[in-house]
Amino acid sequence: MSKLSSEALREAISTICRDAKEKKRNFVETIELQIGLKNYDPQKDKRFSGSVKLPHIPRPKMKVCMLGDAQHVEQAGKIGMDYMDVEALKKLNKNKKLVKKLAKKYHAFLASEAVIKQIPRLLGPGLNKAG
Repeated sequence: MSKLSSEALREAISTICRDAKEKKRNFVETIELQIGLKNYDPQKDKRFSGSVKLPHIPRPKMKVCMLGDAQHVEQAGKIGMDYMDVEALKKLNKNKKLVKKLAKKYHAFLASEAVIKQIPRLLGPGLNKAG
Protein backbone atom coordinates (compact mmCIF):
# COMPACT_ATOMS: atom_id res chain seq x y z
CA MET A 1 0.00 0.00 0.00
CA SER A 2 1.35 3.43 -0.90
CA LYS A 3 1.36 6.73 0.94
CA LEU A 4 -1.69 8.92 0.55
CA SER A 5 -1.23 12.66 0.35
CA SER A 6 -3.42 14.86 2.51
CA GLU A 7 -4.42 16.87 -0.57
CA ALA A 8 -5.82 13.76 -2.31
CA LEU A 9 -7.70 12.82 0.86
CA ARG A 10 -9.25 16.28 1.22
CA GLU A 11 -10.23 16.28 -2.45
CA ALA A 12 -11.90 12.87 -2.16
CA ILE A 13 -13.87 13.91 0.94
CA SER A 14 -14.99 17.18 -0.67
CA THR A 15 -16.14 15.24 -3.77
CA ILE A 16 -18.16 12.86 -1.59
CA CYS A 17 -19.74 15.76 0.32
CA ARG A 18 -20.56 17.62 -2.90
CA ASP A 19 -22.21 14.52 -4.41
CA ALA A 20 -24.18 13.97 -1.19
CA LYS A 21 -25.62 17.50 -1.43
CA GLU A 22 -26.57 17.08 -5.10
CA LYS A 23 -28.58 13.88 -4.58
CA LYS A 24 -30.35 14.09 -1.22
CA ARG A 25 -30.99 10.72 0.43
CA ASN A 26 -33.47 9.77 3.16
CA PHE A 27 -30.83 8.48 5.58
CA VAL A 28 -27.73 9.72 7.34
CA GLU A 29 -24.66 9.10 5.19
CA THR A 30 -21.34 8.26 6.78
CA ILE A 31 -17.75 8.20 5.56
CA GLU A 32 -15.40 5.54 6.92
CA LEU A 33 -11.66 6.05 6.93
CA GLN A 34 -9.24 3.26 7.80
CA ILE A 35 -5.59 3.97 8.47
CA GLY A 36 -2.96 1.23 8.44
CA LEU A 37 0.44 1.87 10.01
CA LYS A 38 3.47 0.12 8.54
CA ASN A 39 5.68 -1.94 10.88
CA TYR A 40 3.38 -1.35 13.85
CA ASP A 41 1.92 -4.13 16.01
CA PRO A 42 -0.87 -2.78 18.26
CA GLN A 43 -0.58 -5.84 20.54
CA LYS A 44 3.06 -5.17 21.44
CA ASP A 45 3.45 -1.44 21.03
CA LYS A 46 1.12 0.89 22.95
CA ARG A 47 2.36 4.23 21.61
CA PHE A 48 -1.07 5.35 20.51
CA SER A 49 -3.76 5.36 23.14
CA GLY A 50 -6.69 7.60 23.88
CA SER A 51 -10.04 8.49 22.44
CA VAL A 52 -11.36 10.89 19.85
CA LYS A 53 -14.51 12.91 20.41
CA LEU A 54 -16.52 13.09 17.21
CA PRO A 55 -18.06 16.44 16.24
CA HIS A 56 -21.42 14.82 15.45
CA ILE A 57 -23.34 12.21 17.41
CA PRO A 58 -23.50 8.98 15.33
CA ARG A 59 -27.06 8.02 16.37
CA PRO A 60 -28.76 10.98 18.06
CA LYS A 61 -32.21 9.35 18.18
CA MET A 62 -31.04 6.02 19.62
CA LYS A 63 -33.07 5.06 22.69
CA VAL A 64 -31.38 2.92 25.34
CA CYS A 65 -32.97 1.46 28.47
CA MET A 66 -31.07 0.43 31.60
CA LEU A 67 -32.19 -2.80 33.24
CA GLY A 68 -30.39 -2.61 36.52
CA ASP A 69 -30.04 -2.88 40.24
CA ALA A 70 -30.57 0.09 42.58
CA GLN A 71 -27.12 1.60 42.05
CA HIS A 72 -27.25 1.54 38.23
CA VAL A 73 -30.87 2.71 38.15
CA GLU A 74 -29.87 5.72 40.26
CA GLN A 75 -26.98 6.55 37.91
CA ALA A 76 -29.25 6.19 34.86
CA GLY A 77 -31.78 8.54 36.48
CA LYS A 78 -29.07 11.17 37.06
CA ILE A 79 -28.05 11.27 33.39
CA GLY A 80 -31.65 11.24 32.14
CA MET A 81 -31.60 7.72 30.71
CA ASP A 82 -34.68 5.46 30.74
CA TYR A 83 -34.43 2.63 33.26
CA MET A 84 -36.30 -0.33 34.74
CA ASP A 85 -35.50 -2.09 37.99
CA VAL A 86 -36.18 -5.71 38.90
CA GLU A 87 -39.62 -4.85 40.35
CA ALA A 88 -40.70 -3.18 37.07
CA LEU A 89 -39.52 -6.23 35.13
CA LYS A 90 -41.51 -8.53 37.43
CA LYS A 91 -44.65 -6.50 36.65
CA LEU A 92 -44.36 -7.52 32.98
CA ASN A 93 -44.89 -11.10 34.26
CA LYS A 94 -43.62 -12.83 31.08
CA ASN A 95 -46.54 -11.26 29.16
CA LYS A 96 -45.42 -11.68 25.54
CA LYS A 97 -47.24 -8.58 24.30
CA LEU A 98 -45.79 -6.33 26.98
CA VAL A 99 -42.25 -7.68 26.46
CA LYS A 100 -42.57 -7.19 22.69
CA LYS A 101 -43.83 -3.64 23.25
CA LEU A 102 -40.84 -2.96 25.53
CA ALA A 103 -38.43 -4.36 22.91
CA LYS A 104 -39.89 -2.16 20.15
CA LYS A 105 -39.71 0.97 22.31
CA TYR A 106 -35.90 0.89 22.61
CA HIS A 107 -33.00 0.30 20.22
CA ALA A 108 -30.74 -1.24 22.87
CA PHE A 109 -30.67 -2.39 26.48
CA LEU A 110 -27.93 -2.17 29.09
CA ALA A 111 -28.11 -4.54 32.05
CA SER A 112 -26.34 -4.78 35.41
CA GLU A 113 -24.30 -7.91 35.97
CA ALA A 114 -26.61 -8.99 38.80
CA VAL A 115 -29.76 -8.47 36.73
CA ILE A 116 -28.56 -9.92 33.41
CA LYS A 117 -28.81 -13.47 34.76
CA GLN A 118 -32.41 -12.88 35.90
CA ILE A 119 -33.72 -11.39 32.64
CA PRO A 120 -34.67 -14.73 30.97
CA ARG A 121 -36.47 -15.76 34.16
CA LEU A 122 -38.30 -12.42 34.53
CA LEU A 123 -39.19 -11.69 30.89
CA GLY A 124 -39.07 -15.08 29.21
CA PRO A 125 -37.62 -15.51 25.70
CA GLY A 126 -39.41 -12.42 24.34
CA LEU A 127 -36.37 -10.15 24.13
CA ASN A 128 -34.36 -12.78 22.21
CA LYS A 129 -37.14 -13.29 19.71
CA ALA A 130 -37.55 -9.53 19.25
CA GLY A 131 -33.89 -9.24 18.33
